[in-house]
Amino acid sequence: MPYDSSLDKQVFVKSWESDAGKITVSIHSYNNGPKKLQLIRENLDAEGNARFAKLGRLTKIEAEGILPFIQEALSQMD
Repeated sequence: MPYDSSLDKQVFVKSWESDAGKITVSIHSYNNGPKKLQLIRENLDAEGNARFAKLGRLTKIEAEGILPFIQEALSQMD
């Protein structure tokens, strides 16, 4: 069965922003399946437009910024 975006439910979303871009913490449930945590990084290009980037490694400041969002998200995954 191919992916159907109408079955993908976003349960939680919060973003941490900095001068370089933002990191979004979200929870999704596909077709009423298990809730899964998703982390997305968006960097700003020279023109100020957000561009998707591989999350990769986090700086300490980034990790400290998103940690409260991850903890909040985990409490909603039960």
